[in-house]
Amino acid sequence: MTGMAANPTADEPPHPGPSEPSALRSALAERWPLDDLPQLRDDLLDAYADPARRHHDLLHLREVLDHLAELAAHGAAHALTPAVVLAAWFHDAVCDGERDAEERSAAWAEHALAPALDPATVAEVARLVRVTEGHDPADDDPSGCALSDADLAILAASPVRYDRYAAAIRAEFAHLDDATFAAGRAAVLAFLEAKPTLFHTPWARERWELAARSNLARERAALAAARVA
Repeated sequence: MTGMAANPTADEPPHPGPSEPSALRSALAERWPLDDLPQLRDDLLDAYADPARRHHDLLHLREVLDHLAELAAHGAAHALTPAVVLAAWFHDAVCDGERDAEERSAAWAEHALAPALDPATVAEVARLVRVTEGHDPADDDPSGCALSDADLAILAASPVRYDRYAAAIRAEFAHLDDATFAAGRAAVLAFLEAKPTLFHTPWARERWELAARSNLARERAALAAARVA
């Protein structure tokens, strides 16, 4: 949110500055999971590199991929399957503030991947993208649990990193006045806090749940204080 701390901690990489996106983009290009479809890879990178994006950007894509790798290293066997990794690439392919962005991202995956992959894999990628709309995968959906947890892992970041995330979310909705944004953001926070658990894989529940809830409560308190001021 506006006025929150903006300096990164020593052990946390800062949000890419003006000279850094090209290096981040190159590093991500090397992580593209398909041997072909380079144009699709570049189109996705273009989408995440849109200057209007402040959180759902190249850094977010990298962090989701990194968190999938972390989950895989700690027991989430499905976290790095091709379908999950491709779903990570597509989960915010469309991000314009509209409620059907995940659906349009899934539709993009269905259309773009159909020429290169078998129908079952394409359908699974699209299904997983849709899971990220509500982050409520079934307990017997290990792929959905892994992707959902990786996407929400930002909630468990250090307070400094979380504050940068919250400020970036506000910047993505700069077209809204403060009161409208605060009401909508408060509803999102309430929805998240009402979940019995934010995370679904054992590692994420053990390592991320408490920190995430602390960050959410802190942001909610900041929103309430801003309304009073």
